[in-house]
Amino acid sequence: MQVIRRKLEAKIKEGLAQYPILAITGPRQSGKTTLLRECFKRFAYVSLENPDIRKFAKSDPNKFLQHYPAPVILDEVQQVPELFSYLQTKVDDDKLMGQYILSGSHNFQLMESITQSLAGRVALFTLLPFDAQELKHEGLLLKNWKEMAIKGFYPAIYDRNLNPSIFYKNYIKTYVERDVAMITNVQDKRRFTNFLSLCAARHGQLLNLNNLANECGISQPTAKSWLSILESSYLIFQLSPYFKNYSKRVVKTPKIYFYDTGLVCYLLGIRTIEDIDENLKGSLFENLVMAEIIKQNEHQQLLLDFWFWRDSNEKEVDVLTQHGTSYKVYEIKSTTTITDKLFKNMDYFDNLTQNKVRQKTLVYAGGQDQDRTSYQVRQWDTVL
Repeated sequence: MQVIRRKLEAKIKEGLAQYPILAITGPRQSGKTTLLRECFKRFAYVSLENPDIRKFAKSDPNKFLQHYPAPVILDEVQQVPELFSYLQTKVDDDKLMGQYILSGSHNFQLMESITQSLAGRVALFTLLPFDAQELKHEGLLLKNWKEMAIKGFYPAIYDRNLNPSIFYKNYIKTYVERDVAMITNVQDKRRFTNFLSLCAARHGQLLNLNNLANECGISQPTAKSWLSILESSYLIFQLSPYFKNYSKRVVKTPKIYFYDTGLVCYLLGIRTIEDIDENLKGSLFENLVMAEIIKQNEHQQLLLDFWFWRDSNEKEVDVLTQHGTSYKVYEIKSTTTITDKLFKNMDYFDNLTQNKVRQKTLVYAGGQDQDRTSYQVRQWDTVL
């Protein structure tokens, strides 16, 4: 099995010198356990998925922590929420950095326990599926963005050379049957899976919760709850609109995206590049780029916040970040041909903000980066 180096490794090692506890979150099968076991070998590894070890931790937490002294990785630690208060006491008494690394598949439960007991004592990291630069470094990034979008970015597909369709079929079944059931009481699993597919059909679009609920045949509060489950599981994320008073007639509804386009393609029945028609090409490429931006932001710990901006006349900036009183803006287009009109929305926003945009970047499906006088042109995998 080929072990692909993760960018987050260096940031985690920095955190070991600064915090007594580190916590690694992220979607199921994003490579958390592999990263921790391969790159932090001086740490003992304990999985609380093991029923005997879990029983030991639940029945006698103090003895458990003595039996597995630091430095130690506690995987699936959300299985024993009672342990967190003992960890708090232990690190407060010891005053040593880099004692424990916590990880788990159920992020909602893990974060709930962390915020209740370990606030101020823990550094948080998010490991998402591979980003493009990680794959490129190993020579695994496909040149055709459509093929890349279909294959997706989950480590198991590359580690074990799995058929993406079979992987995603099993992934969804495992996720719905096990993870969702542990987070909440979803009675109708088939309807929840349908809800996930309906979200995929709306990738890159403004979120209309009423429409989503009606089409799925559920109430709006249920749709809101299920959407929250998908977010806490790191399957989808929302991109918020930016509505500072540069224009009063702006869109104030978020967009939804998936962290992994392979999952989107599977849910939409896309198996080959011929299945990606003109109606899907633009939104799928936009999702691919947005996911790449979010992954690189997390893996490099850039700590950036992202928004989109759109007014009632459908003038739109696909992505923007704020830097003090200035902005960096991005236009995402699936074309391979660069024309002047592709820069117009960025120029419009620049004029609207009275020239507060300091960088304008066109992200496109072509094969060459360019640095122009007023713009950057970037391939999708080099956007950041």
